[in-house]
Amino acid sequence: MSASAQSSSDTQEWSETAVRLLQGVIYREDERQWNVLQRNISPLEEYFSIVGLQLAVDDDEGLAWLRQPEADEVSGTPLPRLIRRTQLSYDATLLTVVLRDELHRFEQQDVDNERCVIHTDQLFQLWRPFFPAESDDVSLRRSLLAALRTLESLRFVRRFGDRTGEWEIRRILKARVIAAELEAVRDALKNAASPS
Repeated sequence: MSASAQSSSDTQEWSETAVRLLQGVIYREDERQWNVLQRNISPLEEYFSIVGLQLAVDDDEGLAWLRQPEADEVSGTPLPRLIRRTQLSYDATLLTVVLRDELHRFEQQDVDNERCVIHTDQLFQLWRPFFPAESDDVSLRRSLLAALRTLESLRFVRRFGDRTGEWEIRRILKARVIAAELEAVRDALKNAASPS
C-alpha cells in the first residue's frame, strides 16, 4: 500500500474539521463543518490536548476556535506557544474596540438580524472622535482601511456581499475582546489621543 493510500485511510471523519480549526474559526453557518464538530467534540478535544490546545465551542454564538492556555493556567511545564500572538497597531486596537462596541450595540438593539453589518462611513464616524480635531480626515480614512485589512486577515471582520464598503463584524471578536477588558482599553486609547 502506498503512503498516500495509507494516510487517506487513517483520516477520521473530523480530520478536515481539525485542519479548519487550526486555520481559524468555524462558524455555525458552515453547516457541514459545524455538524461534524458537534458530533466529534470529545475526540477533537482529546486530539488537540496532546499539543496543549483547548477547543472552545460557543453554541449560543455559533462558533468554535482553538486557544492555548497561558503558562499560569497549565500545571507542569508549559509547551512552547503554537498559536502565535499578534501585536496590533494602535489603529487596529482602536478599531477592535470600536467594532466590539458596535457588536454589543447590535446585540442589544437589532434582534431581527443575525449578522452585524456596518458601512465604512459609519465606522469612520465612530473612529474619528478618538483622534485630535486637527487630524486630516483623508489620512484617518486611509488608516481605518489599513486597520480593517489587518482585522480582516485575523478574521474579525469580512467584506459583506458585493456591496462596496460594508463589513460584517464576526462574533469571534466577542470571544477575543472580553467586555471586562474593553473599558480599560478604551480609556487607554482616549488618553493616548488626548493632548498632554
